[in-house]
Amino acid sequence: MKKTLLNLAAVMCALLALVFIVVPGPSVIFLLGGLLCLSVNYPRARNWLRKIQIAFKNMCVKLDRRLR
Repeated sequence: MKKTLLNLAAVMCALLALVFIVVPGPSVIFLLGGLLCLSVNYPRARNWLRKIQIAFKNMCVKLDRRLR
């Protein structure tokens, strides 16, 4: 039951992310939320989440350096 609810939450977050790509909104946050829900049960999603977290950290560091 728990796995089904987490998968359903991940699908809902992914759908909201797709909607917010077209309509202005926080699509990245919903995409990360869906990936976070999937990473609880699936190790492959956990690896993708780790890669995306590293990429976001690197982008933020580069942006911070550029804005100084």
